[in-house]
Amino acid sequence: MMTTLPGSFLGVLALLLVSGERAMTQDYAAEIEAWRVDREENLKADDGWLTVAGLFFLNEGENSFGSSPLNDIVLRTGPAQAGVFTLRGGAVTARAQEGETLSVNGRDVAEARLWPREGGARPVVEIGPLTLYVHYSGPRLAIRMRDRDSELRRRFTGLRWFPVDESYRVRGRYVKHGQPRTVKLSNILGDIEPARSSGSVVLTVGGEELRMTALDQGGRLWFIFRDLTSGRETYPAARFLYADAPSEDGYTTVDFNRAYNPPCAFNPYTTCPLPPRENRLPVRIEAGEQDYQP
Repeated sequence: MMTTLPGSFLGVLALLLVSGERAMTQDYAAEIEAWRVDREENLKADDGWLTVAGLFFLNEGENSFGSSPLNDIVLRTGPAQAGVFTLRGGAVTARAQEGETLSVNGRDVAEARLWPREGGARPVVEIGPLTLYVHYSGPRLAIRMRDRDSELRRRFTGLRWFPVDESYRVRGRYVKHGQPRTVKLSNILGDIEPARSSGSVVLTVGGEELRMTALDQGGRLWFIFRDLTSGRETYPAARFLYADAPSEDGYTTVDFNRAYNPPCAFNPYTTCPLPPRENRLPVRIEAGEQDYQP
């Protein structure tokens, strides 16, 4: 004999289901908002991208540095002639002025090798609020400078985001390449940076099926992408996005609400890769971080 449930019970059940779904949506939105707060705090930190204040490509031989405008590398502060960076055959050393020392990783030394690294912490020259270290951009070696008192950091106006929209949290199917590939990415300076890719992710956004090349990054999937909001609401060059490695069933979740700007959106002294052609998406992704407005 079939039992008919009273209408009042069904109404309560429906209300509970709706309340549960609303609570899950609120929890998800709160999770994304907390992630966005962390994103901004990391950007503003002492070692965040806003402290990068210079990028100086090295010439073969000696490259003088200090606060005097007569140096090859002119610093905002510090001694007029602090020392010399020497590039010879792919190796970089830092040498202090005669009779002086440089602080390298907290130790006062007359000379130190900066590149190639010999294991352990990256060698960093410290001059007051400035830190200087070797940076590779494509085939070129440069000195990257951080400044804890940089103008970019002091004048930072904060990040802007699209409203959280759970419809942009998309399940995607991971498709392995026959063999891992080396993807040659151009950066904004025109240098080529190689990256490893073991597969792509197929997913549907706004009714459009997309296939995005995933780059291997520390056990996760990294996407560099552009879409039809790029150059309008979002940064023109690209946005970045991470997703978890695929589960055993071959699927992962791509959450565009966590899409964020590369450092070159804020800082002219950074070098950012551009998206591979297949990651230039013919849809509007109205989710994640918007273009920075200084």
